[in-house]
Formats: sequence, C-alpha cells, structure tokens
Amino acid sequence: MNRSSRARALLALAVLAVSLYIALTVPVRLGLDLRGGTQLVLETRSTPSTDAGSEATDRTLEVLRGRIDGLGVAEPTLVRSGENRIIVELPGVQDPKKAADVLGRTAQLTFHPVLGTADSADGTSGPLPKRPREHVLPDESGALLRLGAASLTGEHVKEAAAGFDQQGGAGWHVTVDFEGAGRDGWARLTGEAACHPAGDPARRVAIVLDDKVISSPQVDPSVACRTGIRDGATQITGSFGAQEARELSLLINGGALPVPVETVEQRTVGPTLGARAITASAWAAVIGTALTSLFIIVVYRLTGLLAAVALACYGLVSYAALAALGATLTLPGLAGFVLAIGMAVDANVLVFERAREEYAARRRPSTRSALAAGFRNAFSAIADSNITTLIAAALLFFLASGPVRGFGVTLGIGVLASMVSALVITRVLAEFAANRPRLRRRPGLTGIATTGAVRERLTRRNPQLMRRPRRWLAASAAVLVLAGSGIAVRGVDLGVEFTGGRLIEYATTAPVDPDRVRTALADAGFPRAVVQSSGDTGLTVRTEPLTNAEEAEVTGTVRDLAGRADKVRDELVGPSLGEELRRGALIALAVALGAQLVYLAARFRWVFGTAAVVALAHDVVILVGVFAWLGKPVDGVFLAALLTVIGYSVNDSVVLFDRVRELVRRTPGAPLPGITNQAILQTLPRTVNTGIGAAFILTALAVLGGSSLTDFALALLIGLTVGTYSSVLTAAPVAIELHHHNATRRPYRRL
Repeated sequence: MNRSSRARALLALAVLAVSLYIALTVPVRLGLDLRGGTQLVLETRSTPSTDAGSEATDRTLEVLRGRIDGLGVAEPTLVRSGENRIIVELPGVQDPKKAADVLGRTAQLTFHPVLGTADSADGTSGPLPKRPREHVLPDESGALLRLGAASLTGEHVKEAAAGFDQQGGAGWHVTVDFEGAGRDGWARLTGEAACHPAGDPARRVAIVLDDKVISSPQVDPSVACRTGIRDGATQITGSFGAQEARELSLLINGGALPVPVETVEQRTVGPTLGARAITASAWAAVIGTALTSLFIIVVYRLTGLLAAVALACYGLVSYAALAALGATLTLPGLAGFVLAIGMAVDANVLVFERAREEYAARRRPSTRSALAAGFRNAFSAIADSNITTLIAAALLFFLASGPVRGFGVTLGIGVLASMVSALVITRVLAEFAANRPRLRRRPGLTGIATTGAVRERLTRRNPQLMRRPRRWLAASAAVLVLAGSGIAVRGVDLGVEFTGGRLIEYATTAPVDPDRVRTALADAGFPRAVVQSSGDTGLTVRTEPLTNAEEAEVTGTVRDLAGRADKVRDELVGPSLGEELRRGALIALAVALGAQLVYLAARFRWVFGTAAVVALAHDVVILVGVFAWLGKPVDGVFLAALLTVIGYSVNDSVVLFDRVRELVRRTPGAPLPGITNQAILQTLPRTVNTGIGAAFILTALAVLGGSSLTDFALALLIGLTVGTYSSVLTAAPVAIELHHHNATRRPYRRL
C-alpha cells in the first residue's frame, strides 16, 4: 500500500470513528412536522406612532420569549427571520388558538381609573356618549365600564407572579410589583380609587391589554383615600383558578409588545402524523437502499458489494454531520437523505464504468490499475455533477423557507457525504480488495473485467442517434406542447403556501366521500372549499384564510359526516406571505437556471451551457404540466422536488458534455455530431444504471412514504425520467444545432 492509499485509509477510519461517536452521543433535533407541535410566523407591523424596524423586532422577540417561558412549553424556539418576522416553534402544543391568543396580544398594557359604568342616569342599560379621553370597555363579566386615561403602562411593572394563599383563604391570586415611577403612579391611582365607597365601580382599577379588560380588581377597604398602596406591590384576588392566575400573571409580566404583530403563518402537526412519517421514511430508506444495493451488487459484483458497504457508511456520516451542525431534521429533510443515496450511487457507477472502459482498453490490464484510472477519470464528472446539485441545495437554503429550507440543508450534507463515501471509503475498500492475490488471479469476480450488458449491446449495434438531431428536437417539442397545454387548459393548482389560505388534514375512522363533505361545507358557508381524499382514511380541506372560529365550524361539519375526525395537520398562510413565497419561488427558479448556465458556461462553453439550460427549462415545463394535468398542488415541497430535478438533469448533461470534451481533445477537428454520438454511447451505461438505482429509492418513497411524501416522490420520478432522456435527446441535439449555426463554424479546440 503506497503513501496516498494509507492516507486515504486513515482519513476514512477517522471520518467513520468521529461519525460513529457523534451519532451515539449527539441527538438530532427533529422538526415540528416529525415530533408534532405548532409553528407560528409572526410579522411586526408599523403604526403611525411606531416603527417596525429591526430594533423593534428585537424588543418584540424578548417580550415574546418571556410570554412563552410562562406557557411552560418544553424546548420552545424563537428566531428572527429577516427584518420584521419572528418564527416561534412550540413542540407538543396542539392548540394554536391559545398560543396565538397569548403571543399575539399586541396592544400596550395599561392601568386605568374606572370612572363608572356606562349605564344611563335613569338606570336603563344604554351606553352614554363618551367624554374626551374616555373609552368604554366591557369588564370580565361583560358589564360596560367607563375608563379614564391610562395612568401606568406595562413598562412600570417589575414583576408579576401567580400564587396560592392556603392560610388566608384567598386562593389563587396574582402579585404585581411596580418599579421606578410606577410605585408613585400606582399609589396615586389606588389612592384616588380608595376615595369611593366599597362596591362603587369607581373604586376599581382596570388592567387593559389589547383593548380588553383582563382584570378590574377593587381596591381593598383597608387602603386610605389619597394614600393608596405605597410600597409598589399589590395583590389581585378573585375567583381565579390556577390556569387563570398563571395566564394573568404571564400577560402582565410579559409586558407590552413595542409594535403590533400579526400571525402570517401557522402550522400545527399532530404527533401521530410525525411518528407515521418517520416510520414510513425509515422503511422507504431501508427498502430502497436494500434494493439499490442488490442492484449494484448484481451489476458490479464485488465492487458493487463494497459500494453497498460504502452506502451504509454514507448514512452514518450524513447523520453525524446533521447532528454535529445542529440542523433540524424535517420531513422533506428525510426525503433529502434518501435522495442523496441516489447521488452516492451515481458517483460509484461513474467510477466503475470508467474502470470497465480502462480495463477493456488495455492490453495487459489489472483490476487495480483499472480502478485507479476509473477514479482519476471520473473525478471531473463527479465534481461537476455534485457542484451543480450543491448549487440547487444552496438556493433552497437561501431562497426557500420552513421545511423546504431543511430539505436544502440535508441535501447539501448528503451530497458532501456521498462524495466522501464514493471517493474515499469506496476507493479504500476497492484498493484493498484489488490487492488480494485471489482477486488478481480471478478478475471476473471484481465486476471490472466485464463491459456489462448495456455496453455490449450498444457496441454491437452502434446506433447513430445524432445523425438527425432535429427529429429528437421535434419529439421533445411535441412532449413539451402536450405537457404545457395542461398549464393552459387545467391551470396550475398553487398550494396554500403560494396563495394564502388554510389547509386542514383529518384522519377519519372510515373512508368519507369528499363530494358529500364539499356539499356540506358549501351549505355551511364555505362554497370555495376544496376537499380531497388523503390516503385510505384521510381527508384534506383547503379554503381561503379562516379565523379560528370558522375553522372550528369546518371541523364540526367534517365530524358530523365522518363520525370521528382527528385533526392531524393545520396550516394557515396569510395572503401577503403567500404572495411573497410565490415571488420567492419564481426567483429561486430563475436564479437556479441562471446559476447552472453560468457554471456550465465557465466549465465548458456557452454552447453547451445554453443547451443544458434549455433542457432544464424543458424539464421544468413538462413536470409542472404533468402536475397540472393530474390536478396536484404546486407547493413548497414541489419546489424542492423541482430544483432537485434540475440538479439531476444537470448531472446527466455534465457527464455527457464532460465526455464530449474529452473526446474532442483526443480527436480535434472531428465533426461534433459524431463525437456527441460516441459520447452518448459511452456514457449511456452509467445513465441507465444510475437511473435504475435512483428509481428504486424514489419508488420506495412513493409507495411507503405516506401522503406527505407521495407527491414529492412522484415529482422526482417524473423528473428523473424526463431529465434522463432530455440530457441525451434534448441537450445534445440543441448543442449540435447551436454549434451548426455558430457564425465561426469552426471545430471546437477547447470544450
């Protein structure tokens, strides 16, 4: 074993040892879509008297953190998102209405003198006209109170706490401590109230939050007129329960938000849905990986077996990387890990096919030299194809949000781990095996000494695929028109993420007819509700944005028909956020295509860069068109699938054009159609074997991944099929035609 081989072996052992240690000691943080809970996206709003800038958002974040701590939620998460958004994650919270009520009470906390009730002088119950600087609000019992101007605000409160008085018999109460000028202000406010007789409404002090009287306690008879409570501490008593006392102290203690906030997005996932998603994804990963491993073992024999071992090591390395970075594993993130297995297979297949070519081309070959040449010659294509996928992952991270962003993180980690698996671990194992005397005597066991069934048939028939490239372009145009007409005829069904609205998923005990539910919801006042089946006993309802009261009415209507319907998912997206996400998706798509063009133009030439991007646009239109014909929603998860398809398609184009560049250097001046045809025949075994390996993974996701991942896997299967043929039968003919119409009409000297 030479020095470089020993270095690779030590590196592989070190990576695996560190990965194993991290995997055993550092838990991976699960997203709310896997462990259940509620996510709220709050947006600060400016008013004529406030400015919702970065500083105001920071102050709002601190106030919200105090309120959430009072809710007693385990491991809550609050993070800034951009200039004026705050993302709140509440694991285990299944009542988003309560959480939103507590967090979203936005008005300034104020303390008011009560001037009296709003009853007329003759004792009738009509409200009197408000006097200047007065306002009328109902108290806790619903009686209307006339309140004077605010004397104190939440800024004067030092601390509020709920307590229970066992000895005095007061039961649950709330203690409020004031500080600074608030001590004198509280003494003045309570002293004025104490001048009124007991039972008089004017002896009360109103605590107001969000234009709502949250408490209006009466000043105790022991407090003297004009003296008030001077120690800055007071105790609010009443018929409080434990929860009411804690919530009141939380609202007082949390203080006022400096600016109003609005809930622009709300997602609630039940714990059972997350558990099913984890189980389904795990089974998809196990079965898909097993089938893929079996396939590459059949095709590549011993080297395929070593690649399967390297795939298991890939899983360990990628899991450890996710845990070490503290990234959150989401449902699409699980799919990203499973998908990256296909990338690891692709790298191994590239190496093995190049090794087969090297073995067949040499007069006195050896498996070790063929493998070394295979790794050396495949590196350029592996690097280029993985970089293009990393570009897509980076765009998902920077331009997407929520679970789709998590998919970008795990996809990026998976791609890097797959390169370590293929270029380091597989190589160490393959070199160790190639040095065994028994294998040197029987090279057929390695799988490198044979050309493979696909290559044998291509060599025997030698088809001239690029003799008439315009025929392939015409066929691609026909498929493009057929799929694109779906967009014009059926339209694109944008998901709630891009349009705004509410999506609720129910798990029912028995199948429910969606038409009956749709009719019942129309009769209940929701004529635009879209009702669809979800699995065997699932139902999804998609409507315009609903209030919590309207959501309760929709849920009640569904339960009237279904008997029992458990809400397993609830998503609310405001129209402004939906428009922003839709715009961001278009920008992400445009930037993805532009980034691929720039990279390919830099690595090759503008002709091939343009041809690859044309094929990408062709794939995008076909995929969107097929989803339009099928009536499936185009949402954030679909965007993740679309950008992944772009990465897949570019991978195939990069491998093809990398081989074209290599052949041009060998035979400068040769006609481009002939060189391109030769490159297609040489790389087609890799394309077929990689496609079959990825298809096993994606089919397992589609069948076993559950309703949450079915559409994702379906989009990738369609994209895999379209991307495979477009890289060969669209990108290559476009490149030939562009070359033919190039003004210089000179053979390429550099590609």
